[in-house]
Amino acid sequence: MGAHSPFDRTFAFARRTAAAPLFVLFMLPGPLCAADTASDAAANAGAVTLAGTSGAATDRAAAAMDGFSGAPPSYGPPGQTPGIPSDAELEAAGAVVGEVLIDNQNIFNLEDPKDDVKLFRLANHLHSRTRKAIIRDQLLFGSGERYSRRLIDESERILRADSYFYDAWIRPVRYHDGQVDLRVTTRDVWTLNPGFNFGRSGGSNSTGVQLEEINLLGTGAGLKLAHTKDVDRTKSQLEVSDMHAFGTWTAVDVNYADLSDGRMRDLTLNHPFYALDTRWAAGVAGMDDVQTDSLYDRGQIIDRFQDRHQAVQVYGGWSKGLENGWVRRWSTGVTYDEHRFEPVSTWTGVTALPEDRRFLYPWIQFDLVQDDYLKLWNHDQIARTEDFYLGTTASVRLGWADAAFGSSRSALMLQSSAGHGFRDGGSSTLLLAGTLTGRLDNGEPRNVLLAGSVRYYLEQNENWLFFTTLQATKGWRLDLEDQILLGGDNGLRGYPLRYQDGTARALWTVEQRFFTDWYPFRLFRVGAAVFFDTGRTWGAAPLAAPGLGLLKDVGFGLRFGNARSGLGNVVHVDLAFPFNGDSTIKRVQFLVQTEQHF
Repeated sequence: MGAHSPFDRTFAFARRTAAAPLFVLFMLPGPLCAADTASDAAANAGAVTLAGTSGAATDRAAAAMDGFSGAPPSYGPPGQTPGIPSDAELEAAGAVVGEVLIDNQNIFNLEDPKDDVKLFRLANHLHSRTRKAIIRDQLLFGSGERYSRRLIDESERILRADSYFYDAWIRPVRYHDGQVDLRVTTRDVWTLNPGFNFGRSGGSNSTGVQLEEINLLGTGAGLKLAHTKDVDRTKSQLEVSDMHAFGTWTAVDVNYADLSDGRMRDLTLNHPFYALDTRWAAGVAGMDDVQTDSLYDRGQIIDRFQDRHQAVQVYGGWSKGLENGWVRRWSTGVTYDEHRFEPVSTWTGVTALPEDRRFLYPWIQFDLVQDDYLKLWNHDQIARTEDFYLGTTASVRLGWADAAFGSSRSALMLQSSAGHGFRDGGSSTLLLAGTLTGRLDNGEPRNVLLAGSVRYYLEQNENWLFFTTLQATKGWRLDLEDQILLGGDNGLRGYPLRYQDGTARALWTVEQRFFTDWYPFRLFRVGAAVFFDTGRTWGAAPLAAPGLGLLKDVGFGLRFGNARSGLGNVVHVDLAFPFNGDSTIKRVQFLVQTEQHF
């Protein structure tokens, strides 16, 4: 498999998904001190802007703000407060934000008898709640600023995107003297993963032991120590990340790993376009990775070689912000990207080496984003608020690598993408997306990849959802290490991983989803699915055997949504039954995977 550059988009910085952990380890407490430090206490005191209140006094003030005579709701989404004007009326009246109360809820609600058990009390005690200053730093509004429902909704989306929150809600709780007091409510999840991980797809297992914390002492920073083994390699890894380093929107990620076939040395420092109205962005990233790439066909390795990948990118971006519902952004930067390939001494089969490449090029990028989001429920997650993007988005990046300035050859570099969503106002949602990447190398198209997807959701009722998706990919004169593969690890669940290799691919999936109200151990939300997959590859890829035509499978499985953990969103446990293929594949495939979606 070919190595992937971290520069496919302008610093598309995202936290890595954990491998599928054993269910018994989801909530296993670790030796993490939960007491707030003195500095955190000071930050919290400054974060809650109710002057002269702390502890019980803060609760009484919050109760008064919420209109309750007793203690305020301490868990779950706050209700709407009666008597407050509508958003349109508040904005028309020129209301400003008054007091902002940060209600950072713990994992379990100990006021609920079902949660008030020894194990859950221990988990709450050992868990460091997300610090109020960390939450406040992510809000797009502050006291004294004009009230804006758009900024409130966008702040909720930003908070919900943090893997250490189960959900986030922002509600007006009092209107007085032209000011709107707000309550920002977040609910934490368990973020420490000390244990053994296991996953299985395409007939191959992945295992690992690790100590991972994605919300270190409530700061939002991540720390990971891991030793993992999968079909490609064994990896010992140390990763440190912080999406809000130095109390800013600056993201830092340092990834250091020793591999059984090489090494990883990656660094990212990035201040992104974090909100629709953000006016600038900048960043730098670098990597020095060495690993053995394997080419696959019929689930077997057909070629192996060593790939040393070195890359550096520096960029800056600017925008006028949100104007009439649209955002236009310009970015420019310089990228150095080099691959050097060598034979692997332990490989005794056919060796075909990709051509060494080195590109040094400046580039310019334009992004268009429409402000159009929708909140849904029980679509890709189980019993969680889901933010679906329905707007029009488009991006184009062009760069020029010149042989006279250090590139191995002159080339025009292209990256582009587009997408749009549709909602019929009732029960169905349609999402379209596509990408086109590649280069014009000495006047000839090289490594050109066109990909598109259609996703359709039909809500039958609150528990039943019909889902189907069609994905297609076409490549032209691909670099040897970049394969277009189809198998059990990328959607064709009844077949081995990396089963078919070609120059084009299509996959159609039909899925009937069922969302139950079952809540075992008050840890997991449970769903189920019955599915049908069919797909095929086309074209004569290098070293690959002729294609097997249209492949099909059916299957069923359970889905476990992590209601209390931030370490992976939905665990899939599936049985899939292939209809055809060669005689070597098993008639039943058992899969256990952690996915971002249902």
